[in-house]
Amino acid sequence: MTSGPLRWAYTGLALLGAAVLGAYAYDRTAHRASAPADPAVRVLGLPAGAPTVDATPAPTGVPLLRPTFTLHDLAGKPRSIGEWGGKALIINFWATWCAPCRREIPLLNRIHQDYAAKGVEIVGIAVDFAEDVTAFTKRFPLQYPLLVGEQDGLDAAREFGVQAMAFPFTAFTDAKGNLLLVHLGELHPAQAEAILGVVIKVDAGALSPDAGRAAIKAALAALPTAAAPAAAT
Repeated sequence: MTSGPLRWAYTGLALLGAAVLGAYAYDRTAHRASAPADPAVRVLGLPAGAPTVDATPAPTGVPLLRPTFTLHDLAGKPRSIGEWGGKALIINFWATWCAPCRREIPLLNRIHQDYAAKGVEIVGIAVDFAEDVTAFTKRFPLQYPLLVGEQDGLDAAREFGVQAMAFPFTAFTDAKGNLLLVHLGELHPAQAEAILGVVIKVDAGALSPDAGRAAIKAALAALPTAAAPAAAT
């Protein structure tokens, strides 16, 4: 069990004030109170007062290459992100207490099923307490690899150049580890399809990483407003 200051740090990052803290407490209670049999219903059927978070990306701090880090899986085994080298990666930072993070999980499970044969792998990074993540995944399984970290999870997240830490956020790389996009906020199906369509072209050699980054931004900008990302870099 970790110390009280780290738990307060999580609260400060996600809630940003006493008013939102009340919403967090409400959501946390509702999250543990009951769960429908269908995980998709549970994840998508959150109370209206569930907290949401936002962040501003570092203007020049996002690296060109995927950072290297090691975290533990739920069995306690240390796993390097480099284990998935040679695949295009979707690295999703999330937490069990984060409502938009939970809403993303059915989409990420579908992406894992649909894109694994195309050389794309998802790695979830739960920046949370291991016991909470274990309990959550027993009820709502994630079909892709999952790593867990508390302070070390936060440290790994910061390596992606995001100044104001918030969840969820998702990094997309090509198979050579070039970081093509850091998407801040909940990922939606149209965004995922637009991004991955370009990632696959980069992996096929049809686009350079720089051209791929530009193509992703153009593809996202062309989406209807309702499907456009809250923030991306």
